[in-house]
Amino acid sequence: MNTITIGVDLAKSVFSVCEMDDSGHVLRRRDLKRDAFAAWLAQVPAGTVVAMEACSGAHH
Repeated sequence: MNTITIGVDLAKSVFSVCEMDDSGHVLRRRDLKRDAFAAWLAQVPAGTVVAMEACSGAHH
């Protein structure tokens, strides 16, 4: 199964990431520091949906 959706919980210094398949099953969860997240996200294949929280506290 390939990852098709990535959910990201934004925080000041550590981002929680959840990778899911097309059925919504969680394939992997991880916590990444800001720099590691940027490097990891650059490796995500084109066409992958990346969903990030959108609330007033997500302005870091």
